[in-house]
Amino acid sequence: MRADEAHPNMTRLAIVVPCYNEEAVLEETSGRLVALLGRLVECGRIHAESRLYFVDDGSDDATWPMICRFVEREMPVVGVKLSRNCGHQNALLAGLLAARGDAIVSIDADLQDELGAIERMVDAFAAGADIVYGVRRQRRVDSAFKRLSARAFYRLLALLGVESIDGHADFRLLSRRAVVALAQYREVNLYLRGMVPMIGFKSAIVEYERQPRFAGQTKYPLRRMISLALDAITSFSAVPLRLIAGLGLIVSVFSFATTLWVLGIRLFTDLSVPGWASTVLPIYFIGGIQLLALGIIGEYVGKTYAETKARPRYFIEAIQERAEPVDTADASAVRAHPGSVPDCSQLGS
Repeated sequence: MRADEAHPNMTRLAIVVPCYNEEAVLEETSGRLVALLGRLVECGRIHAESRLYFVDDGSDDATWPMICRFVEREMPVVGVKLSRNCGHQNALLAGLLAARGDAIVSIDADLQDELGAIERMVDAFAAGADIVYGVRRQRRVDSAFKRLSARAFYRLLALLGVESIDGHADFRLLSRRAVVALAQYREVNLYLRGMVPMIGFKSAIVEYERQPRFAGQTKYPLRRMISLALDAITSFSAVPLRLIAGLGLIVSVFSFATTLWVLGIRLFTDLSVPGWASTVLPIYFIGGIQLLALGIIGEYVGKTYAETKARPRYFIEAIQERAEPVDTADASAVRAHPGSVPDCSQLGS
């Protein structure tokens, strides 16, 4: 008798992997994750109906055909194809809402997140945690610029009052009820790292070592990192708007004091000297402050505009899965990548 037959209430695990042009790494990623599921099933940790959900975020390479081949090879894989590129956060949410399972783990396809941490997440879930955050111990594999910018970003969020988990990206486990709660947030401008802590259910942290990228290129260049940062700040904090009001007050007081000073010199002394500096410099200063303020306000107005239109965040074009149940503990799936997960005696250590 299999473990899942003896324990019908065993956890059904779903692992969601958003993919955008990941053909260089997808074969290795699928092999390691299938082996991980198979070994966890054999050890009685999860149900045999656990699945991998690969979400194709409008890739223009062979990512989707590869996912379809995984399904045809009777691997425990479900393919979810979005109609176009909708961005990492939307693809991730699409996978979370499409996945069937008691616990859903989200992980990137580049194999930089430690797979062994998934086992510890499952243990934390079994101990009662609805949300388990994967937190990087350190960022040695990242460039110095990325380490410094990430540290500055999280400190800025803390100063602005945004609740976040330092060192956490999108590697986490969510219980079924946490996913149901997350689905009630209707934001178009998604920042899941800020939304998940707002759910408030019991949480735990699993630390792990960040690994070098197995293959391919990062899908978060500087432009997308800045865009994500703007979404995080403008979606969760009104502090910048309050800073504008405070700055306007300070400039107004300074301008009024300067006016009194200029009038005093003009009326009561003979020290006033005609010149362009006293006229041009204040104009440039005030003009710069106004443009900065309008830019920040415009960012909030743009976000509000997108939210009020309430357009769909994504469309699912196709879902590819086997009609018959697939035994995740199939020995052939585990043999595909021998040694990629530890023995049962090592699980959870």
